[in-house]
Formats: sequence, C-alpha cells, structure tokens
Amino acid sequence: MRSTMQDVPLSIGDLVRYGTTVHGDAQVVTWTGGEPRRATFREVGRRAARLAHALRELGVTGDQRVATFQWNNQEHLEAYFAVPAMRAVLHTLNIRLHPAQIAYIANHAEDHVVIVDASLLPLFEPLLPRLTTVRHVIVAGGDPGGLAAEGVRVHRYEELIADRPDTFDWPSGDERDAAAMCYTSGTTGDPKGVAYSHRSIWLHSMQVCMTDGKGLRQSDSALAVVPMFHAMSWGLPYAALMVGASLLLTDRFLQPAALADMVQAERPTLAAAVPTIWQGLLQELEARPRDMSSLRNVVVGGSACPPALMQRFEELCGVAVVHAWGMTETSPLGSVANPPAGSEGEERWSYRLSQGRLPASVQARLVGDGGAEVPHDGKSVGELLVRGPWITGSYHRDPAPDKFEDGWLRTGDVGSLSPDGFLRLTDRAKDVIKSGGEWISSVELENQVMGHPAVAEAAVVAVPDPRWDERPLAAVVLAEGASADAAELRAFLADRVARWQLPERWAFIDEVPKTSVGKYDKKALRARYAEGELKVVEARD
Repeated sequence: MRSTMQDVPLSIGDLVRYGTTVHGDAQVVTWTGGEPRRATFREVGRRAARLAHALRELGVTGDQRVATFQWNNQEHLEAYFAVPAMRAVLHTLNIRLHPAQIAYIANHAEDHVVIVDASLLPLFEPLLPRLTTVRHVIVAGGDPGGLAAEGVRVHRYEELIADRPDTFDWPSGDERDAAAMCYTSGTTGDPKGVAYSHRSIWLHSMQVCMTDGKGLRQSDSALAVVPMFHAMSWGLPYAALMVGASLLLTDRFLQPAALADMVQAERPTLAAAVPTIWQGLLQELEARPRDMSSLRNVVVGGSACPPALMQRFEELCGVAVVHAWGMTETSPLGSVANPPAGSEGEERWSYRLSQGRLPASVQARLVGDGGAEVPHDGKSVGELLVRGPWITGSYHRDPAPDKFEDGWLRTGDVGSLSPDGFLRLTDRAKDVIKSGGEWISSVELENQVMGHPAVAEAAVVAVPDPRWDERPLAAVVLAEGASADAAELRAFLADRVARWQLPERWAFIDEVPKTSVGKYDKKALRARYAEGELKVVEARD
C-alpha cells in the first residue's frame, strides 16, 4: 500500500520565497566597525532576485557553480538566497586556505562566476590567472581597481544588479539536485568536495531549529561568527530563513574586542563559533568586561571545547556554552549536547561535556580494530561511522574509497556511544597516542592541561619514543602575565590522569598553529617537532 501524501519536492527556492515574505521583517545586520548596515529579509530577497537576473545574463542557466570569496555579510547572504534558488550551485570558497588549494578547489569545482568582496582583492587578484574555468568576477563592496585576466569579465556588484526586476520566479526541480558545495580543508591530501542537495539543506535546517538541535526560533537573533565559507555557517543562514530569526553578520571584524562590542550593542541571543574564538573572547572580557546577558547560549564546535573554558564563560558571563559535533561531510550538524530531562549536578555536567546526542536522522556505529562493531555501552571505543539524509555518501569527482564503507561515512573520530545516544569523542584516529600498546587521548590531556590557571592554550601530539613507540608531547601557550614550568604542569596533571599518561616532553610556544577553520593543526606541530623547531624540556618523576 502506498501513502496518500503529496510528493512535493523540497527546494531552496520555496524556502527563499517563504522566508522573505512571511518573515520579511526579520533583520540582517552587517557589522562595519562603525554604524552597522541593516536590511530586512524582504529587502535581501529583492536584491537576491536582482542578482539572479544578472547571473542569468552572465550565462548561469543551469547548474553552473557560482563561487563566493567573501566575509559574512549581506551580499554573501544574497548569494546564499539567489544561487541555489535559481537552481545553480553555490560554492563557498575558504579564503583562509593556501592559494594553491583555493585554485585547485575552484578548478575542480569548475566555477563559472566568483563573487569577491573588495577588501579581499589583494588575496584574490594573484589567484585569478590560475582559475581556468572562471569567466566572470563580480566585486562587491568596493572598486575592482585594475583586476583583470584573459577571458574574464569583471563587474561591479551594485552596477550589475541595478535596474533589474526585484522578483524572480524561483524554479522547482529535483530535490536531490546539488544546491551548494563546500570543500574539506585538505589537511591530509587534496581538499574534497561535498555537494549539499536542496533536500539535505531543508532537512538540516529543520534540525537546527529543533529544540534538541540549536533550538533556533523566530524571536532569536543569531550571531554567525562561524564563516559562511565553512560548512555553510553551520546551517544558520537557511535555518534563520526558515523560522524568521534575525542574523548578525561579522564581516571582517572577528577580533575578540569587536565581537564583544557586537554582542553588547546588538544583543544577539545565540552565537556559534569554534573554541579558539570563545577563548579569545573570554580573555577580552576578563580584561575589559562587556554586557553579554542577551546570549541564551553559545554553540561551540569544530573541536572539543575545554571544560575550563565552558566553566569560566558561564561564571563570567552567565552564558551556557553548548557542545556540538559535526563536519563538512555532515552539513555539519551531527549532535548537540543538550542534557536529558531530569539530569542534575555532576550527571548533567557530564552530558554537557559530551559531543551530544545524535538525532533520529543521524545513524551511527562504532568499529574497532579489524572492522569489528563495538557496542554502544558508553565505554567501548571505536571509530565513528555515520549515515543519514544530510550526510554525504561520496565526494565530488573523487571516489575516496577509504572514507566510505557500505553506505557509511568514516568520520575519523574515535570515541564511545552511550545507550541513550550520547557521543563522547576521545580523539581523531590520526591523533590518538599509542604508548606501549595502550591508547592515550590527546584531547583529554589537552583539556586537563588547560584547566591550569596559567594556561591559555595547549595541544598534545604523539612523538616517537624508543621504549614506548609513542609518547605525548604537550605544547603550551601561557596566559598573558602568567608563569608555570613543565614540572608544575606535570604535577598538576598527576591527580587528574593516570600516571603512565603524564607527558615527559613539554614545549612552551607563543601560539598553537591552527587550520583555516580555527582547529589545532597538529600535523604542523608534529612537523615542527620533527624538524627540531620546538624547544623541548623534560619533566619526570
């Protein structure tokens, strides 16, 4: 027996049509460092329609890729609306990648048009001659200057969309068609393309709005610190469009002082960023307090958030830090650490320190050595594999057979799953330290070291050891004006982890190297150790 339900395709066009009318009064605020720029969803929708007409004239008549090289701002949001809604494919380029990687990504995706923020032209201009498929560059927010390349036409954004109709008949189509794409950061090889469908974006947006997701609602104003070029800004733009939540966009002003000023002035209720952003903001607030009371919670993802940071943020600001887990391949929302009803005290805190409960749409399994499945008992550890309607089943023009297994995505994350669906990650598979045949979690050591009041940041990596095969090296950044030595930090750890896990090797550095999306770059740290660039001191019992 078949159902009697209508089979109406999910499309970004319908989402744009709905959000810019029903929620037309919702606000889009772009921070400028002075007087913010303000527009409504209705106004952004009209400008998106004009952009769509302009793109049609530039030859975007099907699923051509329209790339963005932009900050989080109104013009970027207009591309978010226009490009997928007109059935082309939005491709957000990560401006922080190495130029060679950006060129590789743009060529691999076969970008036809690139929309570039004028402030980023010094980064983009040297790239342009290497972009073999690009035929049009649209410069937003300023003068293109002398930007030129053979076979490429350069346009001013405002001139291009001027005097065009402010309505567009957003077409329908197959909900499984690509709507947008992002590339992984490529820390272990060439970046890999993930193409999100209209269906996956729609379903993912619903999960962002669910109370067991981020709980985004119409009364919210969401501060999108996470870049719009990083996993679609964690789904915030389309989720906001779905429920009518206002958006506060940072543009290029990502410094801790600027973020503190934004929150105090614009009063957002929810914010999302990686731990390093919140660490910097916390240091700023400790030195120069601001009013953070508007925030209901801040979502932290990308890497594990140190418990000490969560506790201090709550003590200083009265704001709950909420753990989430995901990756480019999962759209990215995989789980959110909302504690279950009835949990209290230490039990509730334990749930908050996990990566969260997987929702009904994300299925998971754990596999151990040799591929044997591991039970979900909250204790057994294995590599996490996931599948679901907003999780990629392949990469764009890249088979990557080692990343997929019988329809499951191999995440590369190692951890446990509890019977009630909570995920606790102990490490990345490539970062686990195997010492004398036993596993040591680098993340656990990092979290414990960062619990010391003198420590601002800490990263732990495996280094070769003649006796134990591998041992942990702790690279530490001390807080401004603080002092501590290796012996003191090792003694501090002694009551918190098993003695055999205590690092003997310590390095004190100015900053932990980070990837383009703000995660600790442990590959770079291991390379610095191997090349003798780190000054290592030893502390033993």
